[in-house]
Amino acid sequence: MAVLSLDHPWAFAFGILGNIISFMVYLAPLPTFYRVYRKKSTEGFQSVPYVVALFSSMLWIYYAFLNTSVSLLITINSFGCVIETIYIVMYIIYAPKKAKIFTVKILFLLNVVIFGLILLLTLFLSEGPRRVRILGWVCVAFSVSVFVAPLSVIRLVIRTKSVEFMPFFLSFFLTLSAVAWFFYGLLSKDKYVALPNILGFTFGVAQMVLYLIYRNKKPAVIEVCKDPELGLAIGKISATEKGAEVHPIDSKSPSSSDEESSEQGEQSNNDRAIISGNGGEESTGNVEV
Repeated sequence: MAVLSLDHPWAFAFGILGNIISFMVYLAPLPTFYRVYRKKSTEGFQSVPYVVALFSSMLWIYYAFLNTSVSLLITINSFGCVIETIYIVMYIIYAPKKAKIFTVKILFLLNVVIFGLILLLTLFLSEGPRRVRILGWVCVAFSVSVFVAPLSVIRLVIRTKSVEFMPFFLSFFLTLSAVAWFFYGLLSKDKYVALPNILGFTFGVAQMVLYLIYRNKKPAVIEVCKDPELGLAIGKISATEKGAEVHPIDSKSPSSSDEESSEQGEQSNNDRAIISGNGGEESTGNVEV
């Protein structure tokens, strides 16, 4: 890292900036889990975003160990592994039985089986620069799949004319994170770090523009409650951002909805933080490449 800071001071500066922003994004779900701890209930929220964020951090740590020119990815993604593990453990403690079983299954499948296969295949079937290239493209493919998920958010905002699930400041900081990690990858001459964040920046700007367009629009509340397709869309949103949450949508009475709206609104503002620890955010785990 000392060599990097001397030979590429701007790359080092953008890497530090990316670490700082991604650190804050990783901490965004803390209010959610304080609420979970206080109420001893996960209240229907999903664990998938945290499991995906953990997988993303593990991938980028492995990549950074193979490619030492991007060593600043190790620091933020190590923190990401720790904080996401804490989130997942808390979720398992307080979630209903079915949710616990589902979380353990997907955790084992993604973070043990799939990551283990990637580890074994890259270690034993490739070596040197070829190993770095293979793992780099795996990281790019995963990050791109995560970055595409905001299309569900964009579609939801357009259809409902509501920005409840797309708080401006979170989109703003995720965009800044994408910019920081893009320049870190560019100046470090690492296309695998830089490429996914181009997409992250594009979707981040699109979300902020939509927020400015629809922030004063009256949301189509009734349509959202009755449209199961939109409920599915919100479910997809959760896997794209670190700490994102899924708010259960059902056809409750108006009075019940009114009582919960303010609480859920506050919830969503804290919980859409990103898969991406290295700035690949989700956009986790990159704060995500």
